[in-house]
Formats: sequence, structure tokens, C-alpha cells
Amino acid sequence: MLGAARRQLGSGPMLGQVLRRLRPAAGAFTEAARGYSSAAKEITVRDALNSALDEEMSADPSVFLMGEEVGEYQGAYKITKGLLDKYGPDRVLDTPITEAGFTGIGVGAAYQGLRPVIEFMTFNFSMQAIDHIINSAAKSNYMSAGQINVPIVFRGPNGAAAGVGAQHSQCYAAWFAHVPGLKVLAPYSSEDARGLLKAAIRDPDPVVFLENELLYGESFPVSDEVLDSSFALPIGKAKIEREGKDVTITAFSKMVGYALQAAEILSKEGISAEVINLRSIRPLDRAAINASVRKTNRLVTLEEGFPQHGVGAEICMSVVEESFEYLDAPIERIAGADVPMPYAANLERLAVPQIEDIVRAARRACYRALPMAASA
Repeated sequence: MLGAARRQLGSGPMLGQVLRRLRPAAGAFTEAARGYSSAAKEITVRDALNSALDEEMSADPSVFLMGEEVGEYQGAYKITKGLLDKYGPDRVLDTPITEAGFTGIGVGAAYQGLRPVIEFMTFNFSMQAIDHIINSAAKSNYMSAGQINVPIVFRGPNGAAAGVGAQHSQCYAAWFAHVPGLKVLAPYSSEDARGLLKAAIRDPDPVVFLENELLYGESFPVSDEVLDSSFALPIGKAKIEREGKDVTITAFSKMVGYALQAAEILSKEGISAEVINLRSIRPLDRAAINASVRKTNRLVTLEEGFPQHGVGAEICMSVVEESFEYLDAPIERIAGADVPMPYAANLERLAVPQIEDIVRAARRACYRALPMAASA
């Protein structure tokens, strides 16, 4: 693995900086108590991610960053802004365009007790490194009978952005969630981004952390509790973003915002929608999903990835297995179109779920063919 990386990176100072990090770091990091947000000032998702990285690097000297343009350029999306100046080139490592090389080095570093955070400029590029993610990172703990932990985070933007074509627009949530040994997280808000990234860095297992480029500049309210350096969110727990009694809508990442907007429209028609922000794709919070469906008796699943073998399909099966007798209507599944992402803007819009799609699906689940006035 490191031999292949050495061939790709050459023998210059970059390789030397990286290989020096393979020495086990002194000290251990004790995970702090976790909590939830209760109220309010606003920060962007970008700043939430940046502050989480900064605080975890400050708390634990074994945490380091590696990827293309994470250092001198401050990150392609400025998530790593200021970290090179603060922590230096031994802990913020710019790499060539060689995902297979620097991902393999990261996994090797995690074998030795370090905590790498590997940035992909887009998760579409993770395909160059998928052997290291799945065969080296995800399976090593099991294959070593628990002797080898791989505390590594793979992070970067996932899913459709805008006008970047089929090769840069895929959602990889279902891809990576298929693999035992990986944890897969998909934040929506600033609280999600900050709390889940901290939890991912502290976790002893490999975590795939799927961000969304279009959310980086979005601002969300956060409490002082969220801004505390000890804050982290539990992996595997969903959040009810909006309570309701007529239909459950499950979503993750950017689609949570769409679901909330659809729920507001539905409320004006007398339909009370409960919106669940999954946060964690693997492990999936089946208990929260089924509890909601047992209350509302209806389900709409929402994702922007391809429909076949998708996250929504897994949720549907979970509800069929555990709560079928509670359903009062067929499950509605909303996903991206089963085609490579078009480049043309008008076709791109047709290929990903829109708010009106969610509204129509919820109406169907509630047997409302046409909008009805909200009851007094």
C-alpha cells in the first residue's frame, strides 16, 4: 500500500512529511459528553466544519488533515481555512492529484494509531481510492479479530451541485452504506456538521462523512452548547426536525431542507408532516423511523441518489418488516432519476427531487388528490 503511494508521490519533501506522521502519536483523547442543541445564534455549515476540525486538532495531536489543496489554498471550499498556518505542514498536508496514494497513506497512518482526516475534493473522486476505503479501512478490524482499529475520516462534498455533469454529481450514500465496517454520516445543518464531524474524528472506526457543496454557505441557528468544544452528536441517531401526525418524511443532507419546505406547504392544506433528518445512514436509526411511522401511519422517503438499491429502499424494507400493520397507505419513495446526471440546467432540475415532488407524494399518501383548505 505504502509502496504504491511512494511510487505516486515520489521521493520529495511531500512524502517525507507524510511518512513522518506514521509514528504513533503520544497521548489519548477522551471523548467528551455529547449533547443536543437547544437555541440560537447563526453560523454557516462551512464555519461549523472548520471549527470542528480546528478544535479536534487542538485537542488531539494525532489528528491530521490530508488532501488536495487543503493547505496553501485553504481548501477548495475553504473548509480548512487557517489550519495550515495554525498547525503547520506536518499536520495539514497538501497532496498531488492522487487519491489512491494519499488515501492509502491515511489508512496506514490510522493503523499506527493516528487519526487522519482525508478530504476528497468531491466524493466522485473517491472512486480512485475505493479499494483502500473498503478493503483496507472497512474490513481490517474484523479481519484482525479486533486487533486493528482504523480511526480515519473520509470527508468532502457529495451529491449534485450545479452544472457539473454526470461524473461530478453522484450521491454515494447508498454505495458506502452497503459496506459493513464503515459508518456513513450525512449532515444537514450547522449543528449536524459540527457535532457529527467531531464524533467522526473521535470514533475508533472508519467514517465516511458526506457533505453537500450547496449547503456550505447556508447559515443555521446553533446554541452555546453546540459551540462548546466538548459538543458531539451520537452516531446512529436521527433527529425529528419537525413533528407531525399525518405523514412521516425521511431525508438526509440537502433534502432535509426541501422536506421542511414541503411540510410548510402541506401544513396550509391541513396535512401535518413529521420530518426526520436521518443524519446517520449507517448505522440507520430504524427505531426512530418506525416509531414515527407507527404514529403517522404513512411514509415518504426522500433522497437525491439513484432509486435502485437506495437509502429509501432500505428504509421502506425496514418499515415493511417492523411496522407493516401500522401503514394506512402505500409507501412513497422519492429519489433522483435513474439516469446519469444531465448537464443542461433544465434537465438537471428534472433529474433531482424538487419540493413539489414531495408535496405531491405526501398528498397521495394522505389520499389528497387535490389541495384541501386547512381545517380550523
